[in-house]
Amino acid sequence: MKVNIQESKEETAKAFAEYLAERINNSQSFHLALSGGSTPKAVFDLLAAEYANIIDWSKVFFYWGDERCVLPTDSESNYNMTNSHLLSKIGISERQVFRIQGENEPSLEARRYAQLLEDKLKPGFGIPQFDMVILGMGDDGHTASIFPFQINLWDARENCIVAAHPETGQKRISITGKIINNAAEVAFLVTGKNKADKVTQIINKTGDYIQYPAALVAPRSSNLVWFMDKDAATYL
Repeated sequence: MKVNIQESKEETAKAFAEYLAERINNSQSFHLALSGGSTPKAVFDLLAAEYANIIDWSKVFFYWGDERCVLPTDSESNYNMTNSHLLSKIGISERQVFRIQGENEPSLEARRYAQLLEDKLKPGFGIPQFDMVILGMGDDGHTASIFPFQINLWDARENCIVAAHPETGQKRISITGKIINNAAEVAFLVTGKNKADKVTQIINKTGDYIQYPAALVAPRSSNLVWFMDKDAATYL
């Protein structure tokens, strides 16, 4: 595990953007699973503004680690956020974008996307393998769309499952721990003091850390890196 701590959310976004650019430009092709949230949004804005001509985007194939079961035009859609802040600004082909179709019936879409991963990703240990999975973490310790009250979904045999938000009940499609931990690399993007307590428990393996899905992220490759601001790292 590597931990990269920056002064602010903006500096965290910059550090990760530089890191991602190097990874992509040193690869022949790059299959990337994206996350929603405010920190990825800051990264996407920076990539669109400063890296449109620095990164060879023709190498990159975009997927999502989770998606809300809403229309792709909905303000809550992770795809919509990414498209607005990045994809529409870097001139990529539609053939490079594999979104979770949140408008579909959830259980059918989970199966469809699971099969898409089988079809599009090279296998590693017999499991579809991303070059990188980007993850966020909620202040409850959830990651992707696997929440503490459904932590058993992490170990599902399927590539993708239907999850639910603990308060609203909103259905979401999420990749499972099987896919996350098989990635060649996993990068957490975490900012804000509201995350500091969980960050400390998870990284130091103290308190109730094992109850948080984010604590179960342990890629087989051992390539796990945390990018965070000093607020999220307050108690480290």
